[in-house]
Amino acid sequence: MTADVVELCRRLIQNACVNDGTPHSGHEWRSAETISDFFGRGGEVFEPAPGRRSVVYRVPGRDPGAPRLMLMGHIDVVPVNEEGWSVDPFGGEVLDGFLWGRGAVDMLNLTAAMAVVFKPYLTGERDPLPGDLLYLAVADEEAAGRFGAQPLVAERWDLVGCEYLLTEIAYPPIDVGGERRYPVSVGEKGPFWTVLRTTGTPGHGSQPYGRENALASLTEGVAGLFRTPPPVAITPIWEEFVRALGLPQDQTEALCDPDRVDAEIERLAVDDLRWASYVHACTHMTVSPNVLEGGTKANVIPDRAEAQVDIRALPGMDRADVDQHLRKALGAAGDRVELVPVADHVANWSPRPNPLWQAVVDATEDLTGSRAVVPTLMPATTDARFFRDRGTIAYGAGLFDTSIRFADFLAMFHGNDERISVASLENTVNFLERTLERFAEAVRP
Repeated sequence: MTADVVELCRRLIQNACVNDGTPHSGHEWRSAETISDFFGRGGEVFEPAPGRRSVVYRVPGRDPGAPRLMLMGHIDVVPVNEEGWSVDPFGGEVLDGFLWGRGAVDMLNLTAAMAVVFKPYLTGERDPLPGDLLYLAVADEEAAGRFGAQPLVAERWDLVGCEYLLTEIAYPPIDVGGERRYPVSVGEKGPFWTVLRTTGTPGHGSQPYGRENALASLTEGVAGLFRTPPPVAITPIWEEFVRALGLPQDQTEALCDPDRVDAEIERLAVDDLRWASYVHACTHMTVSPNVLEGGTKANVIPDRAEAQVDIRALPGMDRADVDQHLRKALGAAGDRVELVPVADHVANWSPRPNPLWQAVVDATEDLTGSRAVVPTLMPATTDARFFRDRGTIAYGAGLFDTSIRFADFLAMFHGNDERISVASLENTVNFLERTLERFAEAVRP
């Protein structure tokens, strides 16, 4: 089983299904074929654009009225700057007990583990669950799901519809005072990606006087985004997470107080910047200008410029809140900056308790002896949002070892030297196997 999950994850890494956000990137057909080869049979293919392939498998359940459960993993990865890596990011090397490569963390580890767990049900080696069991290897998660989960849910609910969903991400446990807590993702912040667009008057770069350079108002506005503190909000999920950690009382209260949390984040950053970054993301609307474009040539004054801004909003925030903050941050430049929404989706989460939550907690206890499972809100966004919009209960769960700390693990998302321990891959396979067994018990009539 360990060899299977490591080898499959290696092959998915080596396929280099890099999604840069353009329609012609991704090439997810490569990993869709790898999954089909692993299963020894083809599935239902969904390919809304050439190469942007997702594949769905279904094992019918014993009871047509029982709830359906899907295992969903995306097969695309984000671009990489090889200069920051210690190894070939697409080599899929196993070194010192770790599998290295782009996607090892986000999220090919789970995509592979889910396939390994699903295969015995597909081949008949394991008895079916009460309801249908589905496996989805999905394209384009890294670019808002436009060629993957979004149209699948909208156009082929007959193919992917389910009451319960396990997807990303899995986390390492959090150690506090020698006690371990096991995070499970129950929700996520909402993406409100926005383009800031400006116009100006073109002209020769040697005569800038009197010309309106499109970059002037844009860079002034972007500078305001960096300077202006974003809105704070303490959500019930965050408060439950913090109070479950068992931190000192004063620190717990500070992390749950919107008037004190910024000072506590600054204190945490002195010793643990990565943990402080996670706390900040879970308690603030985050605003990150990540792409700046303008001009065509060094001696031509640009008449158009734009900035692509990654904005993630907390539960209770919407586009009106986002635009209000942006206008405040843009300041005097705001009158010359057009706000263009790119991807709007409010934060979403799944309720508890229910049979899947019960199964996750029971499986954790079976394998660790602990029921200290704590709900978390992901700072990022996943394809789970499309399913939650249809009423699906969705969680992100796995079982990792402690070779990489919680905060250090999160820092590897879209970063350098992604790696996952072989032990974590094996543990997650065991955890998912047990979760399916416990889920079957929970929904059995």
